[in-house]
Amino acid sequence: MTNAKQFDLLVFDWDGTLVDSAGHIAASIQAACADLGLPVPSSEDARHVIGLGMHDALTYLVPQLEKEHYRELANRYRYHFLAGDDAVEIFPMVEEGMARLDEMGYMLAVATGKSRVGLDRALGKVAFGTRFTATRCGDEGFPKPHPDMLIHIMEVTGASASRTLMIGDTSHDLQLAANAGAHALAVSYGAHPPETLGEHQSLGCVDSFSEVLEWLEENG
Repeated sequence: MTNAKQFDLLVFDWDGTLVDSAGHIAASIQAACADLGLPVPSSEDARHVIGLGMHDALTYLVPQLEKEHYRELANRYRYHFLAGDDAVEIFPMVEEGMARLDEMGYMLAVATGKSRVGLDRALGKVAFGTRFTATRCGDEGFPKPHPDMLIHIMEVTGASASRTLMIGDTSHDLQLAANAGAHALAVSYGAHPPETLGEHQSLGCVDSFSEVLEWLEENG
């Protein structure tokens, strides 16, 4: 990496940022609630909790649900998610883009609300799954937007917060970066709409992964 580069470490969210799964996740949440006779959340509400830890997500979506039933609802969600997981695709230009960013000398990482089992399964399905220097999952520490996830990745890679960029599709990703003292770039093609993303601090908001690459070429 040349001295002109602003960042050493690029940390990507997974669902809704690299993989076009936000719609499937929301539908799986809705189906799980229906299975248990719970009020079915709107698509907007279901998409809002993508990336959060399970407790925070369920408290937001079904505040009336007693904690002893959390596992049952989570199991129904996993059932529906896995049933359609094979149909989930990566966004255009992600595979080529990861190769390009690797060649440019960036360290690449993932910070996701997925479980470790879920992320490892997802990484094994894509050609760029071995390009990440570090990954951190929602069940390995404090979930987003707590800074723990990003701080851990920075410690593992040796990157400073001032030279770390978090790239994600939700306000939780942007808050994570702010809480960890890092920078953030929002993407508008995932779970949260641009107006929600615009309520939080970031260096910009782009509309496709191709634009992520263009932004990094110009600013990264």
